[in-house]
Amino acid sequence: MTHPLIRMRSITKNFPGVLALDNVDFTLHAGEIHALMGENGAGKSTLVKVLTGAEAFESGEIYLGDETQTIINNSPQQAQQRGISTVYQEVNLCPNLTVAENLFVGRQPKRFGFVHWAEMNRRARTIMEDIGVDINVEKPLETYSLAVQQMVAIGRAIDISVNVLILDEPTSSLNEAEVAKLFDLMRKLKGQGIGIIFITHFLEQVYEVCDKITVLRNGGLVGEYAIETMPRKDLVAAMLGRSFDDLAAIQHEGSDINEKSDEPLISAQGLGVRGGVKPFDLNIYRGEVVGLAGLLGSGRTEVARAIYGADNPDAGTLEAKGKKLRHNPLAAMRAGMAFCPESRKHEGCVADLSVRENIILAEQTKRGVFRLMSRAEQEKIAKKYVDLLQIKTASLETPISQLSGGNQQKVILARWLATHPEFLILDEPTRGIDVGTKAEIQKLCVELADEGMAVLFISSEIDEMLRTCSRIGIMRDLKKVGEISGEDLSSSTVMSMIAGGETHE
Repeated sequence: MTHPLIRMRSITKNFPGVLALDNVDFTLHAGEIHALMGENGAGKSTLVKVLTGAEAFESGEIYLGDETQTIINNSPQQAQQRGISTVYQEVNLCPNLTVAENLFVGRQPKRFGFVHWAEMNRRARTIMEDIGVDINVEKPLETYSLAVQQMVAIGRAIDISVNVLILDEPTSSLNEAEVAKLFDLMRKLKGQGIGIIFITHFLEQVYEVCDKITVLRNGGLVGEYAIETMPRKDLVAAMLGRSFDDLAAIQHEGSDINEKSDEPLISAQGLGVRGGVKPFDLNIYRGEVVGLAGLLGSGRTEVARAIYGADNPDAGTLEAKGKKLRHNPLAAMRAGMAFCPESRKHEGCVADLSVRENIILAEQTKRGVFRLMSRAEQEKIAKKYVDLLQIKTASLETPISQLSGGNQQKVILARWLATHPEFLILDEPTRGIDVGTKAEIQKLCVELADEGMAVLFISSEIDEMLRTCSRIGIMRDLKKVGEISGEDLSSSTVMSMIAGGETHE
């Protein structure tokens, strides 16, 4: 066993109304690549922020190495002085400066009181060569790919005598060749005794490069595991909080959806986005609720965005009602699509507008600026859906920001129902809302399908997918790896495929 670099014990962190970390332990050893895993809200980012001084914590201890004296990093700069550096998914360097300037910003070599440019460029070339990157260090950072920019950020961290390197979702925007190059560098750093904390949602990558896994769930520690003792299906079960024995006992409660027609309403063939979801096929018929299951970051949302045109596909074709469709949201709306995004706060609600204004927003956009809706028509539409969805609001003019999360979700759903869509995409429609509202939305999905609408339903909760969907597509590592329907629809089958088990088509 190599010696510990970091020991975190009983770390507790509160945000208003939320226990973000609850007595969490974490240990990182020298020469170890340690995956930090968990679903959205598990506490991964908070634990790293506590370690690096970006967030304060209420209780617990942090030790460096074998020292018995606890430490507290009051800022990322102080953590860096102690040999702890973080490279984020969004590279926090200066794109307008050269590679060399980014490597040495704030610590440039000086000669006679001035920057020694020749020495700085020479040392920058050495740093990049040592990590296997052959580039011109005198060119601006922005002229290089994200993969190279991440390598520059890692090179800077290493040159500051890093002992602990934290990589936060470093592979999300990289292609396979770039990921392989990053993993080669990680193995090289591991051989030099550096400890690496690897935060990712990609299961295959964890098993390819990591030695240990620590799983967090809802702010608590589930456990620490050696990679060879943790099968993929057990890791998925640990992250989601369900055992396979429990899941296998759940019976499918989904309603019988109308028989699908011969021609798909929506047909995606080989649809893919460079740097995003890999090419996939998906046919969706009238009268069915089709689910997309997978871990966070598996590509579920990317599929929805590609179909709706929010992301521009660079491969494959998309047809609506047998006609080829242009890849943009306005064309999608006019073809009868509606999209309720995952982030109602950032992509759904317009906080300063009223309930009425939020509900009529999509329909007015669809009509265009030369066909403005009268105030009376707006109120009629808004009242209809407030009553239909039982939205709790003091009035139609109440700002949506004053509503509860569940009622905000209903307003966004009302916005799209008001456009009378034939195809409705719901991305995590029940996240963060109460059980009663969840049941209402699930019931509504089945009722809409019974009336002939097609629904694409994305959720992290497998149980509600089984209650709602007649067919489920499985996503893993930005790929659609299979579909399940009929008698195969069970929690254990879905979990097994998410974890990398057998494939059904």
